[in-house]
Amino acid sequence: FKGKRLSKPSFLAIFMLILSAELVKTASEYDPYYTLGVSRSASQAEIKRAYKRLAREWHPDKNKDPNAEDMFIRISKSYEILSNEERRSNFDRFGQKDENQHFGQSQHHGFRSFHSSFYFDESFFHFPRNRDFSDSKYMLRLAQFNNEVLPDSHKRPYLIKVTSEWCFACIHIEPVWKETVQELEPLGVGIGIVDLGFDRALAKQLGAYRAPSIIGVVNGKVTFFHQAVVREFLRQFVEDLLPQKLVMKITDDNYMAFLENWHVENKPRVLLFDQVPIVPLLYKLTAFAFRDYVRFGFVDQSGTSSTRLLLQFNINTYAPTMLLFKEDTVKPVDIIQARGMKRQMMNEFVSNNKFLQVPRLVSQQLFDELCPVKQFHRRRKYCVLLITGDDPAYLAANKAFLDFASANSKDVLRFAYVYQRQQQPLCQALLQNQGAHSAQVVILERRSQTGKVLYRSVSGGWNGSEEDKYHLHEQLELLQKDPTYLTSDATLPELNNEMAPVSIFIIRWMNAAYDYMLQIYDDLLYSNWREMMPILSLIFSALFIVFGTVIIQAFSEPGESKPQKPKPKPKDRPPKKDFVEVTELTGITYTSNLVKLRPGHINVLLVLTNASKSALLRKFAKEVFSFSGSETLHFSFLNADKHRHWMSSLLRLDRDGAQSQSHSDDEEESSNYMGYVLALNGHKKYFCLFRPVFTGDDGSDSSSDTSFSSDSRRKSRSKSRSKVHHKLDRLGLWMERLMEGTLPRIRVPAWPTLFDDTAEG
Repeated sequence: FKGKRLSKPSFLAIFMLILSAELVKTASEYDPYYTLGVSRSASQAEIKRAYKRLAREWHPDKNKDPNAEDMFIRISKSYEILSNEERRSNFDRFGQKDENQHFGQSQHHGFRSFHSSFYFDESFFHFPRNRDFSDSKYMLRLAQFNNEVLPDSHKRPYLIKVTSEWCFACIHIEPVWKETVQELEPLGVGIGIVDLGFDRALAKQLGAYRAPSIIGVVNGKVTFFHQAVVREFLRQFVEDLLPQKLVMKITDDNYMAFLENWHVENKPRVLLFDQVPIVPLLYKLTAFAFRDYVRFGFVDQSGTSSTRLLLQFNINTYAPTMLLFKEDTVKPVDIIQARGMKRQMMNEFVSNNKFLQVPRLVSQQLFDELCPVKQFHRRRKYCVLLITGDDPAYLAANKAFLDFASANSKDVLRFAYVYQRQQQPLCQALLQNQGAHSAQVVILERRSQTGKVLYRSVSGGWNGSEEDKYHLHEQLELLQKDPTYLTSDATLPELNNEMAPVSIFIIRWMNAAYDYMLQIYDDLLYSNWREMMPILSLIFSALFIVFGTVIIQAFSEPGESKPQKPKPKPKDRPPKKDFVEVTELTGITYTSNLVKLRPGHINVLLVLTNASKSALLRKFAKEVFSFSGSETLHFSFLNADKHRHWMSSLLRLDRDGAQSQSHSDDEEESSNYMGYVLALNGHKKYFCLFRPVFTGDDGSDSSSDTSFSSDSRRKSRSKSRSKVHHKLDRLGLWMERLMEGTLPRIRVPAWPTLFDDTAEG
């Protein structure tokens, strides 16, 4: 075309060619069919296969291409449109990709200006758009949120918008968001924007899983906005985030109590006079920022409840007025009045007066702010501390110290007082463990964060007399001329927090529990199910267990027409009685206690003699007491002196016809079985045998040795009887093995007959 001038038709043709190429390229690039590589007549199965293949290929965790994440989002968005028949139909008919967009709307927003590179409107197709309204200024990252926003949320609320590049609804709320930010940011509200695709970790921490979402953050607590995105609703949302009772309504009836309460709360008081019936948001935000230092009150000038107040302080009703009071409740220490009161003006007004003239040291934080550590030689700050008491006897001295501080206020001097009773460790360190019967004045300079100070006590104490004032003034003059005047040093302990008693912690815990319940209610009301799933799962699991148990118990109760077998009870339950019932095995009880014993029941039988009966029964009862709670165990004893042959007959049955032993000596035989214990199962005809512990006295108790005297024989028999009960020392372990079923079982064909051997002869 060099040297030739293009005609208008040629220029228009070139323009239309470029425009058509750009539009074809853009349309094909953002066409969901083109993105997934399927035809317009593709079935759902083909679309799904194409989506899975591309999703695996372009997943950001597997594909290191810089554009992988954008491509993956584009693939997911395309699949969302084509997998939904209704949205797919809308796209085929109208080119509509947003399900919230009205039909036919695409025909009215076809093109943008030429300098926008011929892009389609953003409400139909996704294109890289420049973030207007300085979005980059408010963009938040995870580290910035945790290190800056969360700590700062204890001083001012934050309003955060959650958005993403593929969020079409975010574009619709953009004008409202812009107006809201322009209104709230000058008032002191923090603004932030979180991009779901830009910082997923932060979105996960906030619990934001969809866009657009609007979140409020105050005192580190995250709250979601659930109403329609209207500027008035957003403003009210921010106002509701603030704690209640930040600002007290003041009238003619309560203003004196409000001003005089400085002594209890140890804070200055601020009064705002305005012609509106409700507290302005700007004033609430200022009160929230300085709530730890100053108490705020609001006076409505439009009503009749504050007439006396307006006259007393000569308030101009044509402009908002702020008065700041300290110890003097009659005359304010500072006043500002302006029609358009700005945030910076209010912050400077309160910040310059956030301490009383002579505040009381009630915490380490207050001590650090009033008396900071020395950093530079030219910025020395001395703390003049009055150690006094809260008794009425100290009132005159305290008032005189306040008057002296008011008259000698300087930038390098900070006056404060402390109650000796509440801060004993601090006072003992400064007074060197010497109790003060009157108020004392100490001048100190902090030298390190570890508590090291240089100080000097003003001699003579402090009574508030003119002589004391002159002496203190003289000491302060010497100090400013010669910093080495402070000759003593000490390491101060940390101050007790007088404003944090146990009741305060309980109230804070109750408030936290109340806020948590409100959060659960909001989540349930507005169906924030993803965040509520763990809690709901826990609640429904507990309800299922409780109601399931009740239903099972209701249906398991025995009916009138359906008798039910008694439930088996555990064998190792604790005994019902405080004694063991042991019956004697005789010819009368032999059949019921052994031969015809019920199935599953066991009779634990102790073999004893007349001489060992008392000792062995006591030991036997002690060893088996813990097992007496079982209903399948019975306890008996067999007197071997009466039934000498029963044990030998029982053991002979187990020997399968072995040669029997000689039983010529009956008394020796009976002594040999003394202390034996048998667990007899009468139904299955077997027994388990416990052999007694050998004690060395199993032989005859008598002796033929005539060399022993009668006293020696009596001592020998007494010693022998004292050893008898040791035969059952290991019975408890044997009983445990019996209950476990690990003892060897000796089977017999039949139970031997029980004869009374004392009747023979």
